[in-house]
Amino acid sequence: MLLFFGLATTALFIVLGFVFLCGKGAFLIAGYNPLSSKEEDKVDEAKLTKFMGKLMFALAACWLVVASSEVFQTMLLFWIGFGLFSITAIVGAVYANTRDRFRRH
Repeated sequence: MLLFFGLATTALFIVLGFVFLCGKGAFLIAGYNPLSSKEEDKVDEAKLTKFMGKLMFALAACWLVVASSEVFQTMLLFWIGFGLFSITAIVGAVYANTRDRFRRH
């Protein structure tokens, strides 16, 4: 069951990664979606979606580690993957929300 869930989650992150890398799907990004059109004009959508695409691929790799724990029958891989996922998500959120990285100048 964990293997199926891990692979399905990995596939979802990979699909989202490709969508974001193509410059689409900005409306799926929390924090960008509720912005007014005036505020959206201040955001470099191409840079934001490119970053989110790369982040989705990194999160997919973390879930592959989680899924491999079922194949190798070891909880160590589960906790390593879960830890990597948590760290990657937190670092990605902090990076995206500091220093106006995606603001148009």
